[in-house]
Amino acid sequence: MSTSTHGLHIRVFSLLMMLFLLNACGGSLVSNSTQEVTPITSNLVIYSGRTESFMVPIIVAFNDVYPDISIQLKSGKNSELAAAIIEERANPQADIFISTDMLTHINLSNYDVLAPAPIRGSDSIPDEFKPVNGTWTSVTARARVIMYNTDLVSAADAPRSMFDLTDPKWRGKVIFANSSNGPFQAQVAAMMTLVGRERTAEWLRDLVRNDTTFFGGASDLRKAVGAGEFAIGVLNHYNFELQKREATDNRVAAIYPDQAEGEMGVLVNTTTIGQIRGGPNPTAARLFAEFIISETAQQIYADTNYEYPILPTISVASGILPPNQFRRADVNMQAVADDVAAAIELMQEAGIP
Repeated sequence: MSTSTHGLHIRVFSLLMMLFLLNACGGSLVSNSTQEVTPITSNLVIYSGRTESFMVPIIVAFNDVYPDISIQLKSGKNSELAAAIIEERANPQADIFISTDMLTHINLSNYDVLAPAPIRGSDSIPDEFKPVNGTWTSVTARARVIMYNTDLVSAADAPRSMFDLTDPKWRGKVIFANSSNGPFQAQVAAMMTLVGRERTAEWLRDLVRNDTTFFGGASDLRKAVGAGEFAIGVLNHYNFELQKREATDNRVAAIYPDQAEGEMGVLVNTTTIGQIRGGPNPTAARLFAEFIISETAQQIYADTNYEYPILPTISVASGILPPNQFRRADVNMQAVADDVAAAIELMQEAGIP
């Protein structure tokens, strides 16, 4: 996916977007009582691995508090944006980097391009979701699930484990994102720790042998399963929740996999944010980073995107399986960051595009 650059400012958003957001948030965009409100006129450049649709509601809410901060958003793939940040480190062009998985931020921090300053409010975030040096913090959590089309797969027949997807009965019926997808890379890196490198490699080879399709990103994937083009897809839980709420192609269900005794459990990863060292607008960057982990922003992500809030005080949206009702994979995602390159190598060796 090529990157695109858009200057985003509250004055150019339509009244319909504002009404949508106000309705989604119960009619209020009031920030935390502890939220700092500082009159400031500034620009803010955000590099985001998240698409515009996931960023716009937060930007609108932020500009409701800080109306004189004009935001420029550049969306693209995690790897492309991380490479750009490293290339620009002598003359940083961005202030904030938002990633769709924590492993990207962990690896990026090794290049000393992130500001080592803990974000105010991040002390409420569990330690497993942030580093000791404060160069980034998690924003939302997401569970890796198996989504299926209920017209094509019965609940009784639905695969219960990631390893079930290589069964010949699912030949040509399963879709994953491609090997450049950050959440898929993170899944493979975590599986290398959970079940070993060889079993993970064999699983990838078996997926390819079973005529599994690897294409695009999560949005393409969920829509393809919803439309019945494929019976099964693997993605993050909130994408399933979004598809379930579409006006059409919404006959889908999800399995939180590998829950049986001896199985690896559900992989939970996070979106993350970090301030770029030497960015042109450090004050605006700090304010945005603080805002995105505030109760206001966390509630927006929970209510409109159906993600798991990173703050334990925020409830999940109605109808979402709470995280205490499934068994998580026992893996420290920060510890597997060094395995991303090896994970990509395994994917490519297996023939995954």
